[in-house]
Amino acid sequence: MNLEYFFSLFLGGLTRGSIYALIALGYTMVYGIIKLINFAHGEIYMIGAFTSLIIGAALAMSGMNPILIFVLACLAAIVYSAAYGITIERLAYRPLRKAPRLSVLISAIGMSIFLQNYVLLAQTSDFLPFPLVLPNMKFLKPIEHMMTTTQFLILISTAVVMVLLTILIKFTRMGKAMRATSQDKDMAQLVGINVDRVISMTFLIGSATAALGGVLISSHIGQINFYIGFIAGIKAFVAAVLGGIGSIPGAVLGSFVLGLTESFGTGYISSDYEDAFAFIILILILIFKPAGLLGRKENEKV
Repeated sequence: MNLEYFFSLFLGGLTRGSIYALIALGYTMVYGIIKLINFAHGEIYMIGAFTSLIIGAALAMSGMNPILIFVLACLAAIVYSAAYGITIERLAYRPLRKAPRLSVLISAIGMSIFLQNYVLLAQTSDFLPFPLVLPNMKFLKPIEHMMTTTQFLILISTAVVMVLLTILIKFTRMGKAMRATSQDKDMAQLVGINVDRVISMTFLIGSATAALGGVLISSHIGQINFYIGFIAGIKAFVAAVLGGIGSIPGAVLGSFVLGLTESFGTGYISSDYEDAFAFIILILILIFKPAGLLGRKENEKV
């Protein structure tokens, strides 16, 4: 076995898994609190990538430092996408809070299709080049044939997001409110928690992490189009289900399992089945462990 090739696939799998994790967190947080699958979440990822490209192109004309351009474009994408996430929740989901689940599901799918076509009409159906503005890091030179600067940045960014999110959930007032709302919304309201604010904050955080993932992976791949959010969103959803939908550690674990499976599968079997691996895993996990790797079977309330 070629160890260099193996480690290259391993690092590639970690990169994929990191991006899926940044998107899957939004799915699992929203589901954990209001039991909703936000199928428009992948489009938030896509909007984040387009926003960073537009802002980055505008800043580039000023002759600004490329690293500063990347940071500012990334921040703009996060803020803009977070605003989109809150707006979607208020317009498409909040009015249906007490409606049957099928109504909310249809609303989520409709919002996904709307955002895809909105960006298609506002931009283009073609792939657009996403400039690689980050310089090579000197300490990565010995392994630059296996790991690029953007891959390293993706791994570090994901780790930082996981740590910050863990601190938020476990040690802050908002985190406690999120956990209380997840367990029982009615009781949370009775003890003075603003449930609507908690839900909006959940959409904001999930949208921000998805936007960060969109910017990072677009910078790594070097191109974007209006459809990138659909496949990435579906795979991140599979990762969330694989780990246990509603479980934040499960979403991360499922994302890395999926990313590594895809990387080794395409490397040792065939790249023709790259997208099929995710759905094969989904079918198997639903058959043998429906609650996911770290999920718990929920008892229905009577």
